[in-house]
Amino acid sequence: MQIAKLTAALIAVAATSAAFANGTAPAAAAATPTSADAWVAKMTDPTQNSSAFKDPKAFVPWMNAMVDPATSIAMTNAMMNPNTSLRFMTGMMNPASFQNYMQFMDPAVSMKWMAAAMDPNFYTAAMAPFINPNLYMKWMMAPMDPRLLSTGMQALNPGMYTNWMMAPMSPQAMNAMMAPLNPSMYTNWMGAVANPQTYGPLVGGMVNPATYNNALQGFNPLTMMAPMMAPAAPVAPAAAQ
Repeated sequence: MQIAKLTAALIAVAATSAAFANGTAPAAAAATPTSADAWVAKMTDPTQNSSAFKDPKAFVPWMNAMVDPATSIAMTNAMMNPNTSLRFMTGMMNPASFQNYMQFMDPAVSMKWMAAAMDPNFYTAAMAPFINPNLYMKWMMAPMDPRLLSTGMQALNPGMYTNWMMAPMSPQAMNAMMAPLNPSMYTNWMGAVANPQTYGPLVGGMVNPATYNNALQGFNPLTMMAPMMAPAAPVAPAAAQ
């Protein structure tokens, strides 16, 4: 009987977690990585690695992935690959990384977290992995995971150190070093800084000149005097008695 109750409780918590993560964020759910390697690729990409902290509904699956030992193994493998550092360096020179972090200025982000702080479903979804016995079983079995053993053997592979020594001469590194010499990179950055969409709807509206142009239209003297300057309508003749 106790086992049946525990099973029912775990199913209810899992259902609540899925409902909270996918309830009103179909776009975020569609962009959620489905593997440990995909999660690591997103976490090491400066153009999108802060998405989990902009929306509580995206934070729940991110945290579920972070407590999974498979993600730690995949992250260790990625850190031993010089291409990961090159992609990160290239991403930091991308104007999309500026947009990625500047969107935290949008008060809508804070409002989402304030709403989540008062939502019991958020706390239930956030605690779901820690009351799932499967998580602890994964960590207990991690030392015998073939992926972890492969990661340990990779540290003993001389080829890994050869790749790091040859990384500065790779085409990816050459392209990254030549990027600051490309004038279009600075043009793209200027466009990103001046783009109101970079800062979110509210702050973007404050820095958008069109917002003030529309507001000033109401104080335009010609606009206010237009009704008074319009010709008077002709008076209809009185009807004969």
